[in-house]
Amino acid sequence: MRTKRTTRTFQYVAVGCYLIFLGFPLLWLISTSLKSPREFASVTPSLFPKSPQLSNYTGALQEQGLIRSMANSLQISIATTILVIIVSLPVAYALARFRSRLRPITNGWILVSQVFPVILIVIPLFMILRPLHLTNTIPGVVIVYMVWSMPFALWMLQGYVAAVPRELEEAAAVDGANRVRTIVLIVMPLLRPGLIATAMFTFISAWNEFFFALVLLQDPQLKTLPLVLARFVGAEGQVQIGPLAAASVLATVPSLVFFAFLQRRLTSGLLSGAVKG
Repeated sequence: MRTKRTTRTFQYVAVGCYLIFLGFPLLWLISTSLKSPREFASVTPSLFPKSPQLSNYTGALQEQGLIRSMANSLQISIATTILVIIVSLPVAYALARFRSRLRPITNGWILVSQVFPVILIVIPLFMILRPLHLTNTIPGVVIVYMVWSMPFALWMLQGYVAAVPRELEEAAAVDGANRVRTIVLIVMPLLRPGLIATAMFTFISAWNEFFFALVLLQDPQLKTLPLVLARFVGAEGQVQIGPLAAASVLATVPSLVFFAFLQRRLTSGLLSGAVKG
């Protein structure tokens, strides 16, 4: 009994330390966004602001295009997430369920694409998209983000599909359900945790992406949030620390809301409960 209590106490302490480790950068960011310029010049910075003020948020919101860039990033991230899930799910199902010669090639492409340097493909990508009139457009950026996020999404969903017992699909086939009906009514509900995890990864990747947007978007009206945040760094390397911290705090709000909305739908024990039923 004492050993169990000691183990549980150690687990709680470890989880608490891990939460502090994850939450400290956000706490420091919020604290910095509330500090005055005089506190930034202090030799010994403090964790909590001595005289909290919202002037940094006012300066960040006055930055040209911040709200508009947040709307652009939100539009691009949501569209990318939806398209990646729609396209990746049937492909992942096919890779997990059907044996073919293309499967090793596809899995090899998935692995290689994750280590391929972005800088080597951005210029050829620009040359391909320009004749199609997809540069400097939101649909063009969505297509690029979708293609870039799909390999990891396929890798994740393929593992989740493989974990679904085949007996469930065989039972549905005995009852007269075709392949599409089986996927929609049997497989997809069991893949909910995998779909949510994949959606989270895709959304955050599109929300934080900088390099593709820098190359493909020239119109100030279409700039994404990471591009606007870069404006707080001057040409000579002078950083507007307060407004940048405030803008960064505002930039984290949509992703936190997205996580809070989806984490409630992450349920455990779906597969075991389905097998028992």
